[in-house]
Amino acid sequence: MKRHVTASVPELALPTPERDHIQGLADAPNLLLEYGDYECSYCGEAYPVVKAIQKRLGARLCFAFRNFPLVNSHPHALHAAEAAEAAGTQGRFWEMHDLLYENQGALEDEDLAEYASMLDLDTERLMKDVLEGTYTAKIRQELRDGARLGVNGTPCFFINGVRYDGAPRVEDLLAALSAEPG
Repeated sequence: MKRHVTASVPELALPTPERDHIQGLADAPNLLLEYGDYECSYCGEAYPVVKAIQKRLGARLCFAFRNFPLVNSHPHALHAAEAAEAAGTQGRFWEMHDLLYENQGALEDEDLAEYASMLDLDTERLMKDVLEGTYTAKIRQELRDGARLGVNGTPCFFINGVRYDGAPRVEDLLAALSAEPG
C-alpha cells in the first residue's frame, strides 16, 4: 500500500531576544515580524507604517526585524545589514536601522561610516566588521530561514506567527493584528 506523505509546512521560529532585534516586550499580545532589506524601496515605504503601528499599539506590540537583503537587486543591502548588525553589538541596532531606512539613497560604505559616527559608535570597528563580513553567517541564516518560510520578496511580515500577505498599510496591518486567531 502506497502512503501519501504531505510535506510539513515550516513553522516560524518566534522572535527571541537572544536571536532577534526586538522592540517591545517579547510576550506582548501582538507580534509583528518583518523580513526586510535596507535598500528595498518597498521596505522604505513600510518603515513609517511600522512606526505608526508601534505608536498606536505601544506596549501591546512586539516588533522584530530580520535581515533579508536581496543582493541581486540591491548591491548595498548586504553591507547595510552588516552595519546594522555591527551597530547592534555596540547597543545601537535600532538607531542604525532607522538611519538606514531614512537614508536609503545613501548606503555606500562611506555613508555607513558617517552613520556610525553620527551615532557615536566605534566607527573603525563597525567598518572593519562590515568589510570583513563579520555578520554574514547570521544574515545568511536569516535569509535561509525566511526562504524556508516562503519569503521571496521584501518587506515580508508575519503577524503572531502567521504570514501576512496583505498590503503594508497601517489600517490593514492593525486589522490583521487585532483579528482573532483561527
